[in-house]
Amino acid sequence: MTKKKGVYTIDTTTLSQEVKGYNGPTPLLITIEKDKIVKVEALENAETPRFFEHMTKNGMLERWNGMTVDEALNTKVDVVAGATFSSNAVIENMRLGLTYYKEHKR
Repeated sequence: MTKKKGVYTIDTTTLSQEVKGYNGPTPLLITIEKDKIVKVEALENAETPRFFEHMTKNGMLERWNGMTVDEALNTKVDVVAGATFSSNAVIENMRLGLTYYKEHKR
């Protein structure tokens, strides 16, 4: 996790090594400002591009934007049909990243 001018960035690559989508890890880059999620980006992953694109085109990564960290941790996010493994991995990456943020922010 890095902090620059009050903006935290969490890279879930090392936090979620055991979290797998259909073909492997699906790490995220989570940007948080004033305890609100600003942006969620997918990092390089081994998912089948067609399924991962289907998930992202259905707004999976944007679902948390604007939520406070606590709201996001307490919100049940539905998976995208046709990309269940990838969706579940993204949801778990978010949980791990946000939990790490809460425990280590300063």
